Amino acid sequence: MAQTGPTLVAAVKLTNFTWDRVPLNLHFGKRSADLTDAEVDFVASHSNLIALEKGHGVNPHGSTEAGIADSARRIVQRNPAAKVLFYFNAFINWSGYDAFKTYRPEWTLRTAAGEVVTGAGNTPRPDPSNADFREWWSEVVAQANRSAPLGGVFVDALPQALTPALAKQVGDEKARAIVAGLREMMALTKRKLGPDRVVLANGIRTTDFREILDWEGIDGVMIEHFGSFKTEAPEAIKADLDSIAIAAAKGKFVVIKGWPGFNFTEREMMQRPYDDLLKLACDRITFPLACFLVAAQPGSHLCYSWGYTDRHGMLESYPELDRPLGPPKGDATWSGLTATREFAHASVTVDLVTKRARIDWR
Repeated sequence: MAQTGPTLVAAVKLTNFTWDRVPLNLHFGKRSADLTDAEVDFVASHSNLIALEKGHGVNPHGSTEAGIADSARRIVQRNPAAKVLFYFNAFINWSGYDAFKTYRPEWTLRTAAGEVVTGAGNTPRPDPSNADFREWWSEVVAQANRSAPLGGVFVDALPQALTPALAKQVGDEKARAIVAGLREMMALTKRKLGPDRVVLANGIRTTDFREILDWEGIDGVMIEHFGSFKTEAPEAIKADLDSIAIAAAKGKFVVIKGWPGFNFTEREMMQRPYDDLLKLACDRITFPLACFLVAAQPGSHLCYSWGYTDRHGMLESYPELDRPLGPPKGDATWSGLTATREFAHASVTVDLVTKRARIDWR
């Protein structure tokens, strides 16, 4: 049977999880303007677990903190059960935050030769082995949550500290100190936020980075590249689905980030009309959704789009996500890499090898 024991009680309560419909996580940012009233209504009515990305609302409000705070107030006013999460990267110093006015240059990570270590977009990395940085970072998150009706934080980039590439840049000893610092920073942040707010971390990938599930202070993890970004192999998909049960046994929930077979990094694809992309996303939702459903545990959430902005399909209605679902009647039955599972209002079949799936709704 699906996990229902005491280990997951906190995760279910923390996320206001329900089996009524497919439990949906909305994760996006809108930089250029405020959310419209219609967009706020959509978000508030479709999800209890929302993460607002870096740069959200930065143009109309001047900072990520102010933009997220404004949207959080509007969303929670319409849906008091919603947990709106503040985005803050733990290992890349993305701009757009007022908090960086108090960031100290000595917290920037450097090689033994003094060169600045950078991440995506050639953006400097901080040094989480520094206790003062950890205090600052955790206080930014805590202050954001004190200043607005937020439900916690989405922490990005933890796995980037666990790759061999980092040790090659800074040495084994320093790399270990950085990982230890990140672990302490997560625990410190959770202590400041308290038991009723979420720490959702990105994340794990097939069998990689599962050690994050044992880090103190982390309530849930995202599997960001599910079935995409070189994890399309059936065995990789099965490993990701297995991680949901592994997390559940540890009392943690998982967000599966599904993709429609294309993504925002594909320049030629992104030149196609939005309506064409949306139609493709609608046509291709069955397989990632079926994968999610055969593995979902209480607290699990699905996130589905082709990117992370308001123009990447996150704020669209997919009919399958609005249907009544109901609780599972048991765990999935697996035969090799094919699975079936019954819900109160749906029968699900998925074949990871052929990537074919069927959901019969009733």
